[in-house]
Amino acid sequence: MQNNKTGPRQPLHKENQLVEATVEGIQNFSLAKQRRDQICDAALELFLKKGFASTTIRDICARSGVNQASIYDYIANKNDILRRLLNKFWFRSGAPNLCDLLEQDASTSFEEHVTHYLRESWSKKRKGILLAYRCVPHLQKEDRKAMRARDETVILALAARLRERAHLADDDSRAEIVANQIIYLAGFGPMRDWLHQDTDAEVIIRTVATGIIAMVEKLSESPRTPAIS
Repeated sequence: MQNNKTGPRQPLHKENQLVEATVEGIQNFSLAKQRRDQICDAALELFLKKGFASTTIRDICARSGVNQASIYDYIANKNDILRRLLNKFWFRSGAPNLCDLLEQDASTSFEEHVTHYLRESWSKKRKGILLAYRCVPHLQKEDRKAMRARDETVILALAARLRERAHLADDDSRAEIVANQIIYLAGFGPMRDWLHQDTDAEVIIRTVATGIIAMVEKLSESPRTPAIS
């Protein structure tokens, strides 16, 4: 049930992030931020360990130390907590997009840009990647739409850079395919690290980067295959 102190539950795609509920009547904003951080920190641990569906508000209160009678003074519901966490660890993680790196510094090699992109994604965005993939089935329709819109924006921007690099035609859809694969591989480390726990992280980064570079180079070497009629 939505608490009457909060704004609309339905988030909209705005400024590349999920819209968090507005809690009215707050007098001590410093205390409210502290309590909200406690709630979100506790919820993150529980969502990653138990899963979103299996975590209850009671669990979050017990872990955070925030009284169940007052928790709705700071958040709207579990979905609001999830949005706040995704905004922090996914949308505002501080990890750069590969497209941004390519546009900002043309003097650095493509290989170094890719390795830097993977390194930053697997560190700064790690919790956001795990949270996003594990909680996708529980996202509200508007949240999924916002996440998809952000991904599409990033894919299209990166595809444009790949076309320039591989000298592809503007209508060559292979650029989008490879861009999508690159972004997918950016989630490989956190999602699959249980497979290579004893392997040095830099070895994994360099290996995956080599695969990405090979994909892009192959685009420029191979002509596009005509569509089957």
